[in-house]
Amino acid sequence: MLMIRGLIGGLVQLVIAGVFLIVPAGLVPGGTWSWERALIFLAVYGFILEAAIVTLAVVAPARFEARLKPPVSQKPPVPEQVVTVIMFLTFLGWAVFIPVDVFYLKLLPAPAFAVSVCGAVLSLLGFAIVVAAVYQNSFAIPIVEDQSERGQTLVDTGLYAFVRHPWYLGLLPFQAGSAVWLESYAGLIAVSVLLVVVIARIVVEETVLQKTLPGYTEYMKKVRYRLVPFIW
Repeated sequence: MLMIRGLIGGLVQLVIAGVFLIVPAGLVPGGTWSWERALIFLAVYGFILEAAIVTLAVVAPARFEARLKPPVSQKPPVPEQVVTVIMFLTFLGWAVFIPVDVFYLKLLPAPAFAVSVCGAVLSLLGFAIVVAAVYQNSFAIPIVEDQSERGQTLVDTGLYAFVRHPWYLGLLPFQAGSAVWLESYAGLIAVSVLLVVVIARIVVEETVLQKTLPGYTEYMKKVRYRLVPFIW
């Protein structure tokens, strides 16, 4: 059943996030396996992730099914492979850095509780934008892929009427808010590295889309901003 596949995929994401947060926290000097803030973060993230999967499966089953289809191409061109690997490794490195900073490096003072709560709100807002972008565009997959064989069509409504890559627009505040939620200002600053990788990913992705998605070049002229309205 597709919903079960989706829920299992969500659990896999949660486990990966948990491993790269909790394991370093338990191994570094002064750390702990029972990192309360991270456990709360993982519980909330896991709940809203699975809730989003169920909601998408019920409200938009066709779009949900499209996201679960395997990639059309088994071996994307080298630039796409490289940028995807770099992005994945950067996110994992960022996740590991946060517990190392919180318990060992302590590069900056921990944020106050109220600031941490604001980080949680920002994180959830970013996640909501990601979910909305996925709902509005079933071809918004985490792989730079020629999807013409799947019948990919141009989406220029909803969030896509304001920026060309709302998925990434939501991802960055989710990461930034999560860092503050987990009490690491240094982790927040490290999101700048993720931003550089995301920009590179967008450039590669748009090169593919201009070649494979009819109307995308005209769409770029219509919607000028890639990531942040009025900025870039």
